[in-house]
Amino acid sequence: MIATAEDHRAAVEGAGVEFARIRPNVSDFGDYRTLLTTLFDARRGAEYLMREMVMPHLRSAYEDLSQAADAADLLVSHPLTVTLPLVAQRRGLPWVATVLAPMSFMSSCDPPVLAGAPWLRKLRALGPTPYRLVFNLLKRTVRAWEAPLHDFRRELGLPPSKHMAMFEGQFSPFRNLALFDPQLASPQPDWPGNVRICGAPVYDGVAPDTAMRRELERFLAEGEPPIVFALGSSAVWIAGDFWDKAAAAARQLGRRAILVTGPATPENLPSGVRAFPYLPYSTVFPRAAGVVHQAGIGTLAQAMRAGRPQLILPVAFDQPDNAHRAAALGLGRVLPFRKVTAQRLTSELAALLDRPSYACEARVVAEALAKLDGAGCAAEELIASVQRAST
Repeated sequence: MIATAEDHRAAVEGAGVEFARIRPNVSDFGDYRTLLTTLFDARRGAEYLMREMVMPHLRSAYEDLSQAADAADLLVSHPLTVTLPLVAQRRGLPWVATVLAPMSFMSSCDPPVLAGAPWLRKLRALGPTPYRLVFNLLKRTVRAWEAPLHDFRRELGLPPSKHMAMFEGQFSPFRNLALFDPQLASPQPDWPGNVRICGAPVYDGVAPDTAMRRELERFLAEGEPPIVFALGSSAVWIAGDFWDKAAAAARQLGRRAILVTGPATPENLPSGVRAFPYLPYSTVFPRAAGVVHQAGIGTLAQAMRAGRPQLILPVAFDQPDNAHRAAALGLGRVLPFRKVTAQRLTSELAALLDRPSYACEARVVAEALAKLDGAGCAAEELIASVQRAST
């Protein structure tokens, strides 16, 4: 059973999986584009997420999850399901935590690039101590955001916890599954115990309709491989004039391009540039000359498996860290989304596509990932966890 917001019911049930509703719904927070604009603010987004979206709904989320867990043998958490450890503790159920990106570990030994303070990367040369201080300061700030969660623990009669949901509190003492690829991070001394790096469980979503599929195949057959521009499922809502800049860069380079634009399809595109509201990344990324994306962990997983050079445009949250980890593999370049102009896109893409080493390293990574089954590994771990809990 997948217990999540009502907004995802169709996708879950369409995959043949039982669904349970957990409040609140994303639609409860008003206009989606406005919401995402707030969340992707590098300085205010995380605070808004916790204080305005998570903490005010603890009681309803707990009630819904507790009901969904009535027949459960094992609970599996997401980093934002902050009431799941409470349900597990009160019911005496084992739980497994999922870790979606390396940044979630907040390791001082392998420190992340923080969206609101990328300049902190300069401290890496000084070792882990400066980052321990930085993380301690962050925890003092976050503790105020999470005060309602600690109050709710007391109301439920649970013992107090010194851990915070955005830090150590998201990890399970039972098992923690890292659902990102091992090329992005390796285990560190300050990671929690019982971690297994499974690799990314890639998922394309629904297949495109027949007309869209035919249009894609027709365009691909008309000329050389295009540059593919995509911004994932969230950043695409705040793209603004990005697609115009992408089309201008492709025209300047004399390259064909595909824009995966989501809800807003641009008009008056130049010859050789096509826009699609949605395409499965596994279908289009491997057939690209290069892939331009925002480094959401799911999009990055697909891009790494495609074996094509990447220009990565991180926006917020874990994306700057994901981007720099991928670029460190030699498969691409990084240009922060807020610095994107048509001219900078053009120059960065020219550097990316003119240097064969990026494509070579991208193929090496893709070949290694072809042997990895992240979903299968995670499934085996969950089965083993159920078996251990029953003995």
